[in-house]
Amino acid sequence: MKRWRVTKKPEVITGICSNCGSEVLDCDIAMSGYFIGVGYRNLCSLCYAVNAEASAALIRFEPHKFDPVQVIDCQGVPHDFRLRMNCFGPGVALNAYEIVEGFLRGYQFQIIGDPEEDPMVLLGRLVEKMRRALAVKHLVAGECGVRIANHGVVRGLIKWDGCEEGVPYLNVDGQEVTWDELGRMLLTYEGWQFKLEIRDKSEEV
Repeated sequence: MKRWRVTKKPEVITGICSNCGSEVLDCDIAMSGYFIGVGYRNLCSLCYAVNAEASAALIRFEPHKFDPVQVIDCQGVPHDFRLRMNCFGPGVALNAYEIVEGFLRGYQFQIIGDPEEDPMVLLGRLVEKMRRALAVKHLVAGECGVRIANHGVVRGLIKWDGCEEGVPYLNVDGQEVTWDELGRMLLTYEGWQFKLEIRDKSEEV
């Protein structure tokens, strides 16, 4: 059974490009440099790429506009993602942001590639990374609430929403998890050892 497909579900508009006026999601907006009398400008990924190339004389980069994709996890649950490609000089980053009920929340993925690489090859690599991640659940329901799965590994993203000063939260299995919640799960392993690794978003974990 194919576990991912292109989808054209409606999206909630959250921003407008200062250059072309396009209505796009937050994940497709980048803040451009300061302009006298104007200030900073919010540009969509296409306009940002053109602006960056013109202002910094970067290697030629033609951003590809991807259709949203849907990936099925190990429990048969579909996850809808919006894709965005951007150039950062020596390479390009292809990002996937999960859309949940019209909002940017849930899973996030990224891979790094060469600006001259076929965008569809990059997409294939990203989708494979997403499928591997969604094939594993790190948190499961138990008699006393959510607990760490039997394999004893927790992977996720470190996030901050500005609500708790100086305290980030974790995004595990596409869900928000606070440090207090994770701490309660760790009580089961009192006396055990643990290993904490911090990796770049584009790396495999």
